[in-house]
Amino acid sequence: MDSFEINKIVAAILMVALIIIGISKLSNVIFHVEKPKTPSYSIDVEQAVVSSSQSSSETLEEKIDLVALMAMGDISTGEKVFKKCAACHSINKGGKNNIGPALYNVVGRQVGSITDYKYSKALSEYKKEWTFEELNGYLIKPAKWIKGTKMAFAGLRKEKDRASVILYLNQNSDNPLPLP
Repeated sequence: MDSFEINKIVAAILMVALIIIGISKLSNVIFHVEKPKTPSYSIDVEQAVVSSSQSSSETLEEKIDLVALMAMGDISTGEKVFKKCAACHSINKGGKNNIGPALYNVVGRQVGSITDYKYSKALSEYKKEWTFEELNGYLIKPAKWIKGTKMAFAGLRKEKDRASVILYLNQNSDNPLPLP
């Protein structure tokens, strides 16, 4: 191949690039659209976020029929579902803390009360007990229920799974609480 043919190939490639750029510029001129100076509608982001977070926590707290939820649960199913939790938590009496705290006697216990476990600041300052309602809300999505928790678990979406795990946790206690 001589230099003349190489020049023709390079010229063809450059010509194609120039044609593509030219067509792009020409189409911008033909189909020019002026953007409006003000948007036709505006969204108040702060208010939307606040109202959505308030409504979701109110919905979770007010609309849960705890009796019906616990009726869905089954202890043997809870034991199977708890295997997801067992990677980080122990459930045995006298069990040690792992990545997460030991969960024996957790139902009815003060949140963040195990002395030899280092809780996140959010859990340490959360001054409630692990009731059936609190556990249900927390197990839906821990990071959303208690903002700032270091528990990275995605949550249990199915009501039956949550109810079953709560029943299983309640059973693994010296003094199981009466069901609602």
